[in-house]
Amino acid sequence: MTAQPSDTALAPAPRRPIRDLPDELISQIAAGEVVERPASAVRELVDNALDAGATQITVRLLAGGVRLIAVEDDGSGIPQDELPVALRSHATSKITNLHDLESVATMGFRGEALAAIASVSEMALLSRTAQQASAFLLDARSGELRPAARSRGTTVEVKELFFSTPARRKFLKTDATELAHCIEAVRRHALARPDVGFAIWHEGKLVEQWRATLAPAATADEGERQQALQQRLSDVLGEDFIRDSVPVHLRLGAVTVTGRAGLPDAARSRADQQFCYVNGRFVRDKVLTHAARSAYEDVLHGHKQPVYALYIQIDPQRVDVNVHPTKIEVRFRDSREVHQAVRHAVENALAAPRAQALAAAAASTSVAPAAPSVGDSDRNPAHPPYWQAQSAIKFEERAGHKVSDLQALWGTSTAAPPPGMPATTAMAPVAPGAPTAPSFSPASAAPLAAVDMATAHVEDGHTWPLGRALAQVHGVYILAESAQGLVVVDMHAAHERIVYERLKAQVDQGARIASQPLLIPATFAATPEEVATAEAHADTLARLGLEVVPFSPRTLAVRAVPTTLAQGNPVELARSVLAELATHDASTVVQRAQSEILATMACHGAVRANRRLTLDEMNALLRQMEVTDRSDQCNHGRPTWRQLSMKELDALFLRGR
Repeated sequence: MTAQPSDTALAPAPRRPIRDLPDELISQIAAGEVVERPASAVRELVDNALDAGATQITVRLLAGGVRLIAVEDDGSGIPQDELPVALRSHATSKITNLHDLESVATMGFRGEALAAIASVSEMALLSRTAQQASAFLLDARSGELRPAARSRGTTVEVKELFFSTPARRKFLKTDATELAHCIEAVRRHALARPDVGFAIWHEGKLVEQWRATLAPAATADEGERQQALQQRLSDVLGEDFIRDSVPVHLRLGAVTVTGRAGLPDAARSRADQQFCYVNGRFVRDKVLTHAARSAYEDVLHGHKQPVYALYIQIDPQRVDVNVHPTKIEVRFRDSREVHQAVRHAVENALAAPRAQALAAAAASTSVAPAAPSVGDSDRNPAHPPYWQAQSAIKFEERAGHKVSDLQALWGTSTAAPPPGMPATTAMAPVAPGAPTAPSFSPASAAPLAAVDMATAHVEDGHTWPLGRALAQVHGVYILAESAQGLVVVDMHAAHERIVYERLKAQVDQGARIASQPLLIPATFAATPEEVATAEAHADTLARLGLEVVPFSPRTLAVRAVPTTLAQGNPVELARSVLAELATHDASTVVQRAQSEILATMACHGAVRANRRLTLDEMNALLRQMEVTDRSDQCNHGRPTWRQLSMKELDALFLRGR
């Protein structure tokens, strides 16, 4: 059975006594130096505090942690007779045999952190259990054990780090830099444990504090946990992170992925806000990083880095945390399964148009007549939203490819125009089974002065998330009035995404990209590997609209290319695709190449800038955006629309001051 999030991240396991590990188990542990800088010691000590069931952890530092690191917790404590054992190398209460090592569910398990820290510092342990009358203090250097005063819990004091190894101490950075690393170490723990409060003091001043926002695991339900996690993310990463991100939740087989994924607009130049957790443990794993990044391929281009906080829950026996001494790397038994789960979870979260969220917000705050929410309409296909209209956009004659031409590439006929629409209007390609709705009535094309501005975003009781079109600016932008204020749309970027998504839907149904035979085949000298690849992947090349056949033992001939790329260089195209097929998995190459080709086709088919649109056409484009996946960004990662709220508009004109 797969452990639920609350089982591994919130409920501590029953305490075991601290014992020396047997030699055969020690030989299986990826041991190594765990103390590189003060932050390393802070991380290990906070791990132990969490494993002890602490609900409040306080970290006190001096000189960035070089002079003093004190970690206090209110956990279960360490019995008097186990304090000396705790300082031995490979002595722990977390595991007892090889089976425990293969299914680790605690933050620590190697039993070497305290011994390693004590070897390079002056360390003292102060602890008390609920059964003891008083606490006991153990000096790690002298071994003296004496009674002391303390409530239930443990305090670990580490003084003069690296005093016995001055050569290593010289490699430490400034106090401010080391303090920043210590704060980051605690912050990573705080993001995963909203049920625990954290406080960081430096030089007697409180520098960070995050209060517990969740009741004990036994009394909190799943809804409360998600709400507490969102509050902790807001406290640690800021309210902007919550505002500029979408919730993620997907269960795929044995893997559950939750958290939040940042919108493409919130991407940063550095990857400093990418947090991945596996069963509550912060990790840096190439599989997870690649999966998250690949989910942004269609909406984020260039070198920008997305922001996200993802929490993966998986059976501990299906993941190996005994890989690296710092325990920051893991190895999955089925990495493909985890990769697919993370990618699909983030893709699904980013696919939903943000306009739907605006519709829900408008429904709760608007004084307009009640309208069914987007979610209700989706759950009742028999009554699709009124604004799920087909396109009424006309295309310029000089455009590189009309949409009707693009439809012909897959052998599909152009849909008949809806009633009341001129027969000469070219329709955007509609995926089979896509919902349709009545076209706009002639009344919607009335003069602007005749529009009731108080209800410009409402028609027949139905709220339009992106509002009603008002005008066009310089043939590039569409201005629309919504329930929240003013919406500005880049019409070419928006329609490019709409066409792109519909073409992808057609290809996903198994259709092949149409090809155009070359009048004179293009031949080129090929390597033996290229010849072998062309012969082995003939079917794959055909799906891409390419026909590459051997002309001689060392020559290949390109006989056909995709229709939309007929004006390009067929030899360069063939070489690049063959190189991809020889290096990567064929399915990945096909998907990537199809996306690039379809993006080119969509760019040619989308309405051009400086094209004058009627109000009917502008409104049709807005309605399409509201129901098209990933319509918030164009194929190149640029935003397709922006909204100015009434509050922001009032501020521009100093209203209310």
